[in-house]
Amino acid sequence: MSDIEQSIDEKEQPFEKILEKIESIVKELEESELPLDEALKKFETGVKLSREGSARLEDAERRIEEILKDGTTVPVKVQ
Repeated sequence: MSDIEQSIDEKEQPFEKILEKIESIVKELEESELPLDEALKKFETGVKLSREGSARLEDAERRIEEILKDGTTVPVKVQ
């Protein structure tokens, strides 16, 4: 299974697993002499994972704000 195919199932994986995969891709891109096509595929997978991770964080922020909705909602900064 290719990196791109694996990223399709990311919505079913825990956020921490997505983060681990992103870190692994970054490390490999920084430390390896990959052929351009392979490097681009890994980069594409990393971007997809990053977008899924960002979406998860945004969902968590909305959930927190909903929990605190009793008038004391404090905006949560997602970094």
